[in-house]
Amino acid sequence: MKLHIVKDKQAGANLGYDIVREIYDRGELNVFGLATGSTPITFYEKLRNSDMDFTDTVAINLDEYMGIGHDHPQSYDYFMRQNLFNEKPFKKTYLPDGLEEAEKECASYNKIIEENPIDVQILGIGTNGHIGFNEPGASFDSLTEKVALAPETIEANARFFENKEDVPKFAYSMGIKSILSAKKIILFAYGEAKADAIFGMFEEAATTDLPASALKNHPDVTVIVDDAAASKLDKSKY
Repeated sequence: MKLHIVKDKQAGANLGYDIVREIYDRGELNVFGLATGSTPITFYEKLRNSDMDFTDTVAINLDEYMGIGHDHPQSYDYFMRQNLFNEKPFKKTYLPDGLEEAEKECASYNKIIEENPIDVQILGIGTNGHIGFNEPGASFDSLTEKVALAPETIEANARFFENKEDVPKFAYSMGIKSILSAKKIILFAYGEAKADAIFGMFEEAATTDLPASALKNHPDVTVIVDDAAASKLDKSKY
């Protein structure tokens, strides 16, 4: 894993954009794996304001809440349209259908990923080290599946809902094996709350207790963090 420590979210977005732009300019960004949450918003803003054309590119998102439809204002489908797709149309966009039956939807999504190998996968990281909605304990060999959200994940996402009780308790998530199938991975992390997860990802052995540590097994991972997220690392080593 290659670590970059930046000043703030905007600097992180700029660096992430430059990396993706280079791949795009080589004509090698045919399938773009995307993430939601507050972390990639500044990166998506850079994409929106660029001259990049995604009309020949497929987008595949990591996850979606179960129990809410595409038009729900807290669905990840809605989030992606508001933050990227409305201004930057893609050839095709895929997100799990949160209202579809689990076995059918997971099988369908796994087929989509198999038929559209991801060139670049964007990731955030949870305070407990989750990537996508792969919570601690998730197998490194997992594919798309229905997952129960950890209490800390529900707590972290409660700020987006009117009431904590409204936060879905389950989601569909691309599995860790699926994430690792991407040719390149770019992970963004900002803020002191992510410091423990970043430390564990870099300094501790790979373990299912910290799902993001599976990234150690990937040959091309770029991690972009601010000073706060990197605060527990020995920066002289990087």
